[in-house]
Amino acid sequence: MKLRSGALLVVALFTVMGLSSCVREYICECTISYTGQPGLPDTTVHQYNINDTKKKAKSTCQANSATSERDGIKAVETCDLY
Repeated sequence: MKLRSGALLVVALFTVMGLSSCVREYICECTISYTGQPGLPDTTVHQYNINDTKKKAKSTCQANSATSERDGIKAVETCDLY
């Protein structure tokens, strides 16, 4: 009987750990490209770390994506979690 209750406790512990949200370190990669005129900088890539749950990290990362235009130059920043 002791073995069964011990095994049940271990299974319950792993189940709780598996269902809980895990905070981990994720990498957000943002690619910035410019168009509109000759001589603009090449596409650049920036990476930074986010410590959060995967769902929140992805949301935070993708929130940094943007498009802007000024004086005929268009900058597109696309961010995604890796």
